[in-house]
Amino acid sequence: MVFPFTQMTLPTPDHLTTASHWGVFRAAVNDGRITLTPAAGDFFPSPNVHAIEAQPYMKSRVLHPMVRKSFLEKKPGNAANRGRDEWVQVDWDTALNLAADSINHVYDTYGPSAVFGQSYGWKSSGAIQSAVTLVRRLLACRGGYVKGENNYSNGAMRKILPYVIGSAYQKPQSFERVLESAERIVFWSADPAITNDIDWFASTHGTSPYYNALINHPRIRTVCINPVKPLTAEKLGSAWVPVRPGTDTALMLGIIYALEEANLADHEFLKTHTEGWEGFLAYVMGQEDGCPKSPSWAADISGVPEATIRALAEDLGTHRTTLITGWGAQRAQFGEQFHWMAFTLAAFLGQIGLPGGGIQTEYHTGSAGDPATAGPYIPNLPVPKVPAIPPSHPDQGSRVIPIARFVDCIEHPGKVIDFNGEKITYPTIRLLVWGGGNPFTHQPDTMRLERAWRSEQLEATIVIETHWTATAKHADIVLPATTVYERNDISGAGEQARNMIVAMHQLVPPQGECRDDYWITSELARRIGVFDAFTEGKTLEDWIRATYEKAAKTAELSLDTVPTFEEFWRSGILKFEPTESGRRFVDFEDFRNDPVGHPLQTPSGKIEIWSKKIESYGYADCLPHPAYFEPSEGFAQATKEFPLALVAPKSVKRLHSQLDEYANREPDGTQLREPLTITRKDAEARGIETGDVVLVRSRRGAALTRAVVENTVIPGAVVLHHGAWFDPAVLDGKEIDVHGNPNSLTQDIPTSSLACGNVASTANVEVTKWVGPIPEIRAFTPPSASAK
Repeated sequence: MVFPFTQMTLPTPDHLTTASHWGVFRAAVNDGRITLTPAAGDFFPSPNVHAIEAQPYMKSRVLHPMVRKSFLEKKPGNAANRGRDEWVQVDWDTALNLAADSINHVYDTYGPSAVFGQSYGWKSSGAIQSAVTLVRRLLACRGGYVKGENNYSNGAMRKILPYVIGSAYQKPQSFERVLESAERIVFWSADPAITNDIDWFASTHGTSPYYNALINHPRIRTVCINPVKPLTAEKLGSAWVPVRPGTDTALMLGIIYALEEANLADHEFLKTHTEGWEGFLAYVMGQEDGCPKSPSWAADISGVPEATIRALAEDLGTHRTTLITGWGAQRAQFGEQFHWMAFTLAAFLGQIGLPGGGIQTEYHTGSAGDPATAGPYIPNLPVPKVPAIPPSHPDQGSRVIPIARFVDCIEHPGKVIDFNGEKITYPTIRLLVWGGGNPFTHQPDTMRLERAWRSEQLEATIVIETHWTATAKHADIVLPATTVYERNDISGAGEQARNMIVAMHQLVPPQGECRDDYWITSELARRIGVFDAFTEGKTLEDWIRATYEKAAKTAELSLDTVPTFEEFWRSGILKFEPTESGRRFVDFEDFRNDPVGHPLQTPSGKIEIWSKKIESYGYADCLPHPAYFEPSEGFAQATKEFPLALVAPKSVKRLHSQLDEYANREPDGTQLREPLTITRKDAEARGIETGDVVLVRSRRGAALTRAVVENTVIPGAVVLHHGAWFDPAVLDGKEIDVHGNPNSLTQDIPTSSLACGNVASTANVEVTKWVGPIPEIRAFTPPSASAK
């Protein structure tokens, strides 16, 4: 079966509609340019609409199939040229055949354990055209691949929570119940005013009205605990408690100690609903290690005054309190401890399972807390478990590695590591296939990644991309993909509440020679001998129809009339209203009311403050109970050479690295470097003023940034937001990033032996005013290329 690229017979829509991580939009096209209008009901649309509209036309678009010159010429040692080679523009057949030959060679020579195909990244919000899923599906059909378990967003949390509450995911309480009953809301390492702009599917911004209701609320007081003053604090008028990065668990311990001293800890709840609290309390009081975790002790570590810690304990202990935890604090060394300690603090407060009480781990993203509907989940295409072509070689090493350790795996084949109670042996990776992601932004210690990526061990690196990211520039073969606006797809909207099904109509023709991800991976499947298994005989249109019709069967349970596919495609949006049970939902309510009849899925059936299972692992870096570990870099490790602590939170202008081309762009098109926030005291000590180009150095790398002097970060720390594209250049004989990617500075070490999550939130750095020639920013400039 042959699928012509343009073969689509979908009905003509009445209104052009699309979906993105930033929202659901009605669209208009004039003179080939897109204008997006937030769909009805989105009262708090993304501030990034103009950047979203510009995605198809950005300077950095990949417009043609490209092959690195020395790879094409098969020159010995050509891997060292990745990221600095010339490129050759080729036709699609040439590029696809080269990619297929590379894939088949590695499978036939080494087997699937030589292929790293996790292809991690945020991709697009479309269900069928999900680049990461299509790459995985393709390679699974060919024989399988080395998977990357866990994620970069919340890897430490997702691994620790099953031990604590029996599930990696916590269903969020309805925000309506929080507003009804809460008296205190603590945003701990959470900034939903920024992070709720986006959604894993398409954002509805459904919780924005609830957050706005907190402004000047007569009963609810809000507090933000964060090294950086959150936008949420500014919008809500919240009290800001600055804490030194990496010391949150010490602060929580000080609060727990103060609760005990003031007889505010709920021992009855601890006795009936938790396991191991008395052993943990011995640690808090210093009976385990001779060190009482008093407010004074916590103040010395966290930088939060002792009086503030005691006041927090009294305030939270005497009011109905919701703790809202973000994910930034767990992207740090010993990151597992943050959420384990937060659940323990919530247990000592004794309000878990009450309306407006307890802890919420998802509220800051995906509009979690928006009351749930009965809307269906819109899945990506499945990744088959049985390959179409059985492997011809036995596995050499493990088929699953922690995703954030893939660079360590490339560097150290055969190395054995601890991971979540098991021993993992690194395989020898020979092939990387990546689509819909940019590891040169999200992987810590970017320069280590670059060195590994240039290894001769990697025989080919194939990237499917829309734009010339650093990942694309370091590939051997780049296959140009369409953006979401140049193809058809289907998406859900509202990750948690499942508010809508959205038709993603093609708005404009593909730019250059770009092709959609399903076409690209189908054509690769044809060439590696798995076309029938990969496509299952379905065109893109067939998959879109089948996905909607399956979802429609679920929709029939909650809607009186469900549109046919043709009706849905013409209208563009199918909405679902919150259910009464969704509006009234309180997490852990059944468990609180009857812990025996409704146990958690932990060994004890309770919240495990002391885990015997973790204890059996014998990890020195993850004890049987939550604890404070001093990180190897941070305030306590400040030196004369690197006296400052870096904080790398999410940017309001990007989704990770997506939209970076517009994040710091002047109206005239001038590109500015990523801003670095530094306090006035720390800036004056270094002779730095707002607007200065500054050099930020760590033990691993260096980056040029643009100084912003303001007191919105705790003194002794600086802020460089995550997501700037890696833009390396050699200056004075040393490679530095000239655009401001914070992962050029961070440590590529695991959070602990348990989760092996990434450590991308902090590092020790120094900042100095740049006095040399200022290099050009080339992050968004396509590389030079010649025609074959």
